[in-house]
Amino acid sequence: MSGGAWMVAVVTVPLAAAVAALLAGRRGAAAAGLLGSLIGTVAVLGLEVAVLRDGMQRVIVGGWAAPLGIELRADGLSSAMLLMTAVVGAGISFYAWGYFDAPHAAGATHAPGPAPDTPTDRQDWLFWPVWLLAWGALNALYISGDLFNLYVTLELLGLAAVALVALAGAGAAAAALRYLLLALLGSMLYILGVELLYAAHQTLDLQQLRERVQPSLSVGLAAALMTTGLLVKTAVFPLHFWLPPAHGAAPAPVSAALSALVVKAGFYLLARLWLDLFGALPWQAVPTLLGALGAGAVLWGGVQALRQQRLKPMIAYSTVAQLGYLMIALPLAGREAAGAAGGALTAAVLLAASHAAAKASMFLCAGSLLAAYGHDRIDALAGFGARLPLTATAFALATLSLVGLPPTGGFVGKYLLVESAVRAGAWVTVAVVLAGSLLAAMVLFHALSRAFVEPGELPPGALVAPSAPTTPQFASLALALLAVAMALAGGPLGALLAVGAAP
Repeated sequence: MSGGAWMVAVVTVPLAAAVAALLAGRRGAAAAGLLGSLIGTVAVLGLEVAVLRDGMQRVIVGGWAAPLGIELRADGLSSAMLLMTAVVGAGISFYAWGYFDAPHAAGATHAPGPAPDTPTDRQDWLFWPVWLLAWGALNALYISGDLFNLYVTLELLGLAAVALVALAGAGAAAAALRYLLLALLGSMLYILGVELLYAAHQTLDLQQLRERVQPSLSVGLAAALMTTGLLVKTAVFPLHFWLPPAHGAAPAPVSAALSALVVKAGFYLLARLWLDLFGALPWQAVPTLLGALGAGAVLWGGVQALRQQRLKPMIAYSTVAQLGYLMIALPLAGREAAGAAGGALTAAVLLAASHAAAKASMFLCAGSLLAAYGHDRIDALAGFGARLPLTATAFALATLSLVGLPPTGGFVGKYLLVESAVRAGAWVTVAVVLAGSLLAAMVLFHALSRAFVEPGELPPGALVAPSAPTTPQFASLALALLAVAMALAGGPLGALLAVGAAP
């Protein structure tokens, strides 16, 4: 198959699988979802080979070239994000297959605290089509070549993400509604900026806009609106307040998908705007501001995570902090040559991929702990290392990557980021990265230490499930091992990002 055929398959396979899962009903939804995940991953791998072999891939939809038609493009950056989504998404799908199929502590009472996120038949059936729709929207976003189709795919992704949060039932209604309202606000700001750019340049194609755009009041206002909208959708500090409730209230596979993959779409678009579209304009203050917000996210998210007493909210606030590193890398990447070996963009994408694997693993571990203990209160998870050794191992490996200890992808990503900051003389950035790593260590090692503590006596009448299902735990362990293996991906990733990089 040609690169163009693989590119079409990358979008159509998840969407077709979503329809199949919806029509298959409760009994066949999981099978359709797993098959769609497998075929979709194969399609992404085929596209990766085509990009590395032949360079940027293009598909002109309907035979009409831009600006009248729609052109799909896959370069190094979009290919890297597609690969991250496919591999981590496949792991989440495998976990969801065992998670929704298992009787999570059926009939057991639990210790005082939040009730376990027990899946229902309705959740099992509806999860698969909505999850695959979100996956297809993510893939379409990464290969869209114009601003309007980026908006359309961003809207589809946001609506699917809200629906996934709402699967948790009435308890998640407030979090889902807050997520929906903030997603709509971000979309409104983004599309207003798109309209201003179209009015000024009569095209929305990214490559054509880059050639035509010049500093002006309308372009500056458009950039401000689009950037603010994406900051809201990405939950960058101080616009992060919707993220912890949404991620904490959702079922474990949904929390993993939201934290690992969905929020990365906003980072990708911000990188496209400020490294490609507006990169040639003399507005370096904006990327610098994004870096400052990222520094605030690293510190504030770490402090808030340290204050949490429940595992899932703690992991959610850790996501706020980890997203800050991606924002910190943007101003550094804007000062470097395109495709620079070991550059800040390589560091950012490697951190994004390592975070996706590690954070998905961590949320899936939290789901297994909820199934086994009936709650996620950190101080009451004593002894989970003996009861759930697979989960404890996965949690430990994911912790090493998120903290940034060798030999993990998180360590290599932070090393490359600090190296870029030192070359640029950004010593404040270096200090923030080190402080953020220390905060992450305090947060995550406190939770991990519960695995090695002897369990105390339960309150009278309190029972917990004998254990969590074993099959889903292998998915969390595989993703944690992937986060460690990312340590070897720095060189190949730098070569991939150089494909089609803007000058």
